[in-house]
Amino acid sequence: MIPSAALVITQILQAQRESGLEWVMDDSATWISTQFAGAALGDIRRTRRAIQIASQMVARPGASLPQLAPSRSDLKATYALWRSPMSRPEHLQAGHRGQVRAALEDGTDPVLLIEDTTVMSWAGSAPVAGLGPIGGGGDAGLQGFLLHTVLAVRWAAAPPPTSARRPPVELLGVADQQYHVRAPAPPEETALPEGSQAFARQRRWRESALWSASTAHLGPAPAAGPRWVRICDRGADVFEFLAGCVAAGHGYVVRAAQDRAVDAGDAGGRLFARLRAAPPLACLTLELRARPRRPARVAALHVAATSVELRAPHRPGAAAGRRPGVACTALRVWEPDAPADAGPLEWLLLSDAAVATAADAVTLVQQYATRWVIEEYHKVLKTGLGAERLQLEEARRLFAAIAVMSVVAVRLLQLKEWVRAAPEAPADAAGLTPLELRLLILHAKRPLPTAGDVALALGRLGGHLNRTRDGLPGWRTLWRGIQRLHAMAEGAALVLEAKSFG
Repeated sequence: MIPSAALVITQILQAQRESGLEWVMDDSATWISTQFAGAALGDIRRTRRAIQIASQMVARPGASLPQLAPSRSDLKATYALWRSPMSRPEHLQAGHRGQVRAALEDGTDPVLLIEDTTVMSWAGSAPVAGLGPIGGGGDAGLQGFLLHTVLAVRWAAAPPPTSARRPPVELLGVADQQYHVRAPAPPEETALPEGSQAFARQRRWRESALWSASTAHLGPAPAAGPRWVRICDRGADVFEFLAGCVAAGHGYVVRAAQDRAVDAGDAGGRLFARLRAAPPLACLTLELRARPRRPARVAALHVAATSVELRAPHRPGAAAGRRPGVACTALRVWEPDAPADAGPLEWLLLSDAAVATAADAVTLVQQYATRWVIEEYHKVLKTGLGAERLQLEEARRLFAAIAVMSVVAVRLLQLKEWVRAAPEAPADAAGLTPLELRLLILHAKRPLPTAGDVALALGRLGGHLNRTRDGLPGWRTLWRGIQRLHAMAEGAALVLEAKSFG
């Protein structure tokens, strides 16, 4: 572990508490031990091994399993943990999910349950037992599975109207996670005519059911606890998912993908046309993240809202409109004056929440914008921790290793949120030792009066360019900087010790 990193985080969070933010986390070593102490692995030695592996992953994100292991015997013990029949994802994450569940039922601030599916893929000629096909014809050589994660974050407050940035959120952790391996279509289905194949697919299990399965795993929202709000992209625009949220008492903000029939009688019509005819209710600015060939920018957006009832679609055994509809608020978020070199933004959203004022509409848009957290989470898992670089021979071993990485990814992503929360705290709150702070000032060649200045200097050590438009460094850059500073301090301490011996 890296003691200076733990101190940076602990002290910054203490400063946040003094500035009015109530959430404070332990140092990394304590946090990892706490998250995995409740693992249901059937043997305390397996639990200790899971804690050791997770601690090594936090200290050296992206390192391979042989690089993480202190010795050959440790590496063999790591592989033995992955092979154990007890090392199922729900067993490895039992303690972590239990703590997340307790947090979901505590407090008064809303909890956003940000949900998405990502494809975990492995290329190569050697098949991995238990993985399935992914991709289309051009990706025939790929194998993998779908990882469907519900990430819980606490929504403390909306940013001021003048701010284009979403507020920092408290990452609670993984509330639910599903590992789904695709199976080829049944031969009897592929032999049917094309029109009949679509009808046959409706009668078997479909991947869209992952969203409703998460609802079942989460269970009903507590009657007296915080409001749960499911934040989902277009993959969740499934009528059964929306109806299931209503039945379970879950709020939702879901991006619409289906141009559904709305309402009944003379007021009927299609969802998209109704929304695009609604007048603007509110305006806001929003910082948009960078995409391939599109730099990050700030967009000036309009928001419209209207109440609708979504008509139940046709399903085998039930004609369209036969079942009860879902009453909700539909919102349109659009950019009337987009730059010439950027495509205009338009989101069509569905929410259970009523919109009475412009502030209500803006809050729902900002909550949906927080969905980007799970995209960054997947980036941490894949790029930062190297989940898709694992070289294990069975799918269940991959599932076990990725279950541990999934918890570690929460910890690494928290770092970026913490730095954003209290950049004006004094430099002493950064928690560096006097030697480390002095070395960092010498390297930066300027004073570092605040924790934000310390974070930028650490980011510079980690490769952050510190340009005006760059903002604060990301989680991986901060960790690289902390690791370099720790090595510099160790070297300086050795020099001082050598001098003391004459």
